[in-house]
Amino acid sequence: MLFRYLVSCSLVLGACSQPQVKAPVLSGQTIAQIEVKAGQTAPRQDQAGACWGKDVTPAIIETVTEQVLISEEQRDAAGKITQPASYRSNIHQRMVQDTREVWFRAPCPDSLTVSFLATLQRALKARGLYTAAITGEMSTETAEAIRRFQAERGLDSPVLSLAAAQELGLLATDLEDQ
Repeated sequence: MLFRYLVSCSLVLGACSQPQVKAPVLSGQTIAQIEVKAGQTAPRQDQAGACWGKDVTPAIIETVTEQVLISEEQRDAAGKITQPASYRSNIHQRMVQDTREVWFRAPCPDSLTVSFLATLQRALKARGLYTAAITGEMSTETAEAIRRFQAERGLDSPVLSLAAAQELGLLATDLEDQ
């Protein structure tokens, strides 16, 4: 699965009017996130050096096939079928879930060094979520381990969130955020 990492460190549009999300409270075991509906803009950034991650869940569309009666069956006086009923298939699609775009605070790319990623892999390995070799690279195995770790906390994304990095002990947590 491809994952996208969008950094908004000084690149986010200044005219955006999304609500601000304070860094997540770790004791609640959830990761703060903003869901952006279609046609809305990304979250606004006020703090210098604050970066955002984004995860997109594609729309779910299902194909529905219905059998529509064209003509009823014909029976004779004894009740025997002389002509069976005829049907046609009516196929259409319906939207089950719209595309969802979720934004969350994330470590900035310049902090995702080889050393940081190796430490991340060790932290995930210690929790039994990462089984590959420690490489210091953002591999698909690393991304999947991140997704599994965060899914338990309410964010099903392979992009590392700031709260997950703090909970894993990789980044310092501000006292005011608790």
